[in-house]
Amino acid sequence: MAEKLTVPEGGFWPAPEVPQPNIYPMEWRVETDKLAAIYEKSKSAVWDPADLPWDDLNPEDFPPEQRLGIMYWFAVLANFDASGPAVFARATIHAFEQHEEDPVRKCFFAITRDEMNHEECCRRSITRMWPGAPLDWTPENDLERAAHNNIGWLYHNGGRYWQGFNSAVGKYSLAVLFCSFMMGEMAASTLFRGMASGARHPVFAEMFRRIGRDESRHLQICLTILEKEWPGLNDEIKGQITKQLRAGFVFLSMILWEPPDGFWDLPPYFLNNHRVLMNHARDAGLGVLSFDEQAENWKQAIARVRAIVERWGIEFPAIPELDISGVEVSFIDPEDIIPVF
Repeated sequence: MAEKLTVPEGGFWPAPEVPQPNIYPMEWRVETDKLAAIYEKSKSAVWDPADLPWDDLNPEDFPPEQRLGIMYWFAVLANFDASGPAVFARATIHAFEQHEEDPVRKCFFAITRDEMNHEECCRRSITRMWPGAPLDWTPENDLERAAHNNIGWLYHNGGRYWQGFNSAVGKYSLAVLFCSFMMGEMAASTLFRGMASGARHPVFAEMFRRIGRDESRHLQICLTILEKEWPGLNDEIKGQITKQLRAGFVFLSMILWEPPDGFWDLPPYFLNNHRVLMNHARDAGLGVLSFDEQAENWKQAIARVRAIVERWGIEFPAIPELDISGVEVSFIDPEDIIPVF
C-alpha cells in the first residue's frame, strides 16, 4: 500500500536559514552565457601529460650543467604552476561559499584541472632530469649547491605568498583578486607560445604548446569575469586594483623575467646564480627567452592590460624596471600580495 503524504496542520515548517558563507543551498544560476560556453569548450580541450613521449626525453643527452639548468627552470616554474591547483581549489570553494554564478564555479574548477596538468609537467620534467629534485638531493659542487640554495629561497618566498593569498580570499572581491591574474595570464600565454617554437626537444615543445593553449583560455575566463565585475567600481577598489597590478608584476617577474625589489626576500648572490642557471637551461634548448625577449614579452602584456584597465577608469602603476610610467606604488606588503598564475 502506498504511503500517504503527510501535510501538517497549519502548513509545512520552514527550514532554518543556512548560516553563510556556506556551499548550501545548492543552486545553478547562470548570468554570463559566455563563461558557460568557455567551460563547455574547456572539457573538449582536456589533455593528459602522461601521453607525452617521456621515454624520448633521455637525461643522458644533456651534459650535467644543462640537466641541472632544465631542472632549475622547472623548479622556478613550479613555484607558480605547482601552487596553481591549491590556489584555484581554494578559489573554487570560495566561489561556492559566496554563491557565485554556476559558470564562475565551473571555470575555476576547469582552471584547477589545467593547473594540475601543469604541475604534473613540472614534476615529470624535474624528476626525469634530476632525481630527488627540487630539494631532496645532496649537491656535490658549487653549481649544484647554488641551484639547491636558490630553490630553497624561492620556495621560502612561495610560502609567504600562500599565506597572503589565503588571507586575501574572502577579504577581496573577484575584481581585485583577478586583476593581477589577468596580468600573469596575458604574459604567460605569449611566453609559452614563444617557448614552444624555441624548444629544440619535441617533448618540451609539445608541452609548452599545450600549456600555452590552456593559459590563453584562462585569460579569456579572467577577462570575461572582470568585464562583469569592473563596471561601477568605487575609488577605493580601483586603488586596490592599481596596487595589485604592481604586485602582480613584482611577483610574477621571477618566472616571466627577473625578480625586482618589493617582495622577494633573497640573498645578495641569488640573482647572479639565477642568471647562470637560466643560461644553462637556455643552452640546453629549453626555449627560454633571452633577457631582452622576456622584457619585450612583459612590455607587450602590460600594454594590453593597461589598455583594458584604463578603459574602466583604473590607474595603471608605474613599472620603472621596464621604463613604464604610471602611478607610483612605493611599497608592496607581503601580507597583501595576492596574484595568481
